[in-house]
Amino acid sequence: MTKHDSRNLPDLVRRPLITEKATLLLEQNKYTFEVAPKATKPQIREAIEDLFDVKVVDVNTYNPPRKKRRVGKFSGHRPLYKRAVVTLAEGSSITLFPEV
Repeated sequence: MTKHDSRNLPDLVRRPLITEKATLLLEQNKYTFEVAPKATKPQIREAIEDLFDVKVVDVNTYNPPRKKRRVGKFSGHRPLYKRAVVTLAEGSSITLFPEV
């Protein structure tokens, strides 16, 4: 496995996604993130392992379709993004909701 430029890895993972489906996947030790559209699975794996210090078993990605949006007479699209579902090894976990 080739190492990627570690300076650019944190920029690949934009934010965790908290949806109803994503919270159900948390029970299976799967975490959902919004990532850069050009990010590859090996880059996502390395970024998650580097950022959160966990062992990633599997990475699944998909590109949701662009949704059309209007503001008055102006028509456009929502920005493109890629979704990554990351499966962690047994015993590994990411704290999405730190105790306040």
